[in-house]
Amino acid sequence: MASLLAGCASYKPAPLADSAATLAPPDMAIVSADAARIDRPYLQPQPVDWNQPLTPNALAVIAVLENPDLKAQRAKVGVTDAQAFAARLLPDPQIQANYDKLLSGPDMFDAFGGQLAMDLNQLRTAKVERQSNEAAKKQVRLDLAWAEWQTAGQARLQGVRILALTRQLGIAREGSASAEQLFAESERAGARGDISGADVDTRRQAALDAAAKARTAENDLAAARGDLNKLLGLPPETMLVLATPADPVTPPDASVLVNRSLDRRLDLQALRAGYDAAEADVHKAVLEQFPNLSLTLAGARDTSDNHTIGPAIGFTLPLWNRNRGGIATATATRAQLKAEYEARLFQTRAEIVAAVQGLETVRRQRADLIAQMPAIRRVADSSAAAARRGDLSAAAAATAEQAARDRELTLSQLDQQIAEQTIALELLSGEPSEGWTR
Repeated sequence: MASLLAGCASYKPAPLADSAATLAPPDMAIVSADAARIDRPYLQPQPVDWNQPLTPNALAVIAVLENPDLKAQRAKVGVTDAQAFAARLLPDPQIQANYDKLLSGPDMFDAFGGQLAMDLNQLRTAKVERQSNEAAKKQVRLDLAWAEWQTAGQARLQGVRILALTRQLGIAREGSASAEQLFAESERAGARGDISGADVDTRRQAALDAAAKARTAENDLAAARGDLNKLLGLPPETMLVLATPADPVTPPDASVLVNRSLDRRLDLQALRAGYDAAEADVHKAVLEQFPNLSLTLAGARDTSDNHTIGPAIGFTLPLWNRNRGGIATATATRAQLKAEYEARLFQTRAEIVAAVQGLETVRRQRADLIAQMPAIRRVADSSAAAARRGDLSAAAAATAEQAARDRELTLSQLDQQIAEQTIALELLSGEPSEGWTR
């Protein structure tokens, strides 16, 4: 008995950590060390130097390591591992003992007895129970891997968004300063009577619009920085320095990506594992319609000192229930998972095709704008030269320069869309863009 008790688990309290400790920034040295040896099928180990600009891949690795939601989901993996471990264990036997004190009567002995019982039903369903739990464990691990892939992609997306918005904010501030200067000059000219009040109002509205664009870009940049810090598990006030990413690659045909994604996407693999678990649950429900068997070995001595020993078998008589409700529930659940998997296949194909077509449209728009930019730039430069010679008003030259600046802002926005939509297509296809050319 002492040896049995020695093998039992003991209770160890695990109180919640202090809020300040939980919200403290991560140890940068530990994060750098973990990033250098990370092992994921879609991520390569990355050297993370917090004193140098962080690359998109470094952001992805940090997000996988430090994202709070992923840490919580990794804890869920431990629960399914424990459930799979429990399914492999044999049921414990049950022991009962009784003692009857003789109070009166002709006999002279006290009675006692003992029973050793074993539930055989768990042995019958042990195999399918293990299959179900192993498939569920695999599903949870694949769901975690899919969540890590999505989080890594979102971190990269926020990185390119921050860089694009930083450029756009600079352009918007230049436009706002130019419009404000032109409005101030118009106010002075209007006070002298050189231009009409309508012209002054036009310049005022242009200055207000330019200032609004600058404020919007500033707000968008602040929101993107906050979103990135949240993804990386960093304090909100953290200001990361980001490296310029490589130019996005051109994706292959949508049909190629669709065919590759149906095999590679981790969420589809997780759904297939969930369906395997449902198959095992249906098998288990069918087995449970048969009688539940229990085997008992009993020994006893009565008050007359008669000793007996013998087995006893008990079972449930399957007349009305026969686990028909459990079978119906398991079968319906399997059908539901099958429909969800097929729906995800259709959704995957539609989203990838739409993303490829969207990228083609944006790339065509960018090419058209690139073709127009030299002529727009020449007009702005010639207008500025004419204004310096006195052949053209400063307002007209400023208007031409603002038109060129607006095109540069549009070009930056198109570059941002291409970069973000390429990353989004990577997330949809389930693999990095480097794999598209292999």
